[in-house]
Amino acid sequence: MKLSLMQENLARGLQVVGRAVSSRATLPVLSNVLLRTEDAGLKLTTTNLEIGITCWLPGKIETDGALTVPARLFADIVNSLSAGERVDLESDTPTSLRIRSGRFRAHIKGIDADEFPAIPTAGERPTTRVPQKALRGALAEVTFAAATDEARPILTGVLTRFVGDRLTLAAADNYRIAVKTLDVLDPVEEKSVVVPARSYTELARILSDTDDPVDLVLAPARNQVLFHVDSIDLITRLVDGQFPNYQQVLPATHSTRAVVEREELLKATRLSALIASSSANVVKLTVPPEGAGAISISANAEVGENEGEIEAAVEGEGTSIAFNARFLIEVLQNMSGDQLALEFNGSLAPGVLRPIGDPDYVHVIMPVRTAS
Repeated sequence: MKLSLMQENLARGLQVVGRAVSSRATLPVLSNVLLRTEDAGLKLTTTNLEIGITCWLPGKIETDGALTVPARLFADIVNSLSAGERVDLESDTPTSLRIRSGRFRAHIKGIDADEFPAIPTAGERPTTRVPQKALRGALAEVTFAAATDEARPILTGVLTRFVGDRLTLAAADNYRIAVKTLDVLDPVEEKSVVVPARSYTELARILSDTDDPVDLVLAPARNQVLFHVDSIDLITRLVDGQFPNYQQVLPATHSTRAVVEREELLKATRLSALIASSSANVVKLTVPPEGAGAISISANAEVGENEGEIEAAVEGEGTSIAFNARFLIEVLQNMSGDQLALEFNGSLAPGVLRPIGDPDYVHVIMPVRTAS
């Protein structure tokens, strides 16, 4: 293999695929990046066996070939080279790579490309397409609510359900549920898969703030899904199992509704969390009855107590409810929109947050029982 390409292109590509490198690889080759000449350029591929990322880079090919080299070492070397310089890569054997750029020379040892796991690439026809900006925003509003505890693997994934020209994403752990629905560009027959939340987090890093589409290809066996955007493929395995029926938990009615400024509620909750973090991390919301003034957000612990108030437009009866401060902060900082509606059915029923002007997003948080 012998080729040349620009330092900034190689550095960017290694940054993209580096997210899929295994940090605790049982197989040494999983700590490597696969370099393969293809279509008059260089293809970089990494995988941790859960996700695989492939990135195509433009370059001048003199001799075709392939090998794998340690991903982190190779990226550190490339990032240390001067931007705007040409980088020459050459391998005379399947396990050795020479790097040249300006007056710099390096030689690193690798592993034969034949030992690298096979990674599927996008086919010609996607299952559907989704605008990148819309999908990126939806993932930000949903993925954080997925469970991180592997005790229930299905909850570490995000339900991805297609019905016609609509896509619904839902994530849940034992304390909260986030649901977002958005449009797809190509109608799909009804089907559901569960994508690991970690894979969606990496996909969100790749997506751009543009309306250009990302192609979604669902494997016929429904054990993998591939996303293709520009010169990048991300493929992930799916989570086996039946996702819980979250719709049964979504409250259909409410006895109290309050419309507030999202940033004001976020600020007040963060302040209360400073006190709450020293105890059980519980903050209390006290909503006045209809016609009264402001919502109180407070915390009480051994180190002290605090209380803040924010203006609210309240409908219905007054109520008090306690939440885990972290759960409330996470939804408020990931939710879009300037205003949101808080909906309650007393102190022991789940609380609902809905952004004003976006009927396609809903977030439910289970309350915390307190002595008072």
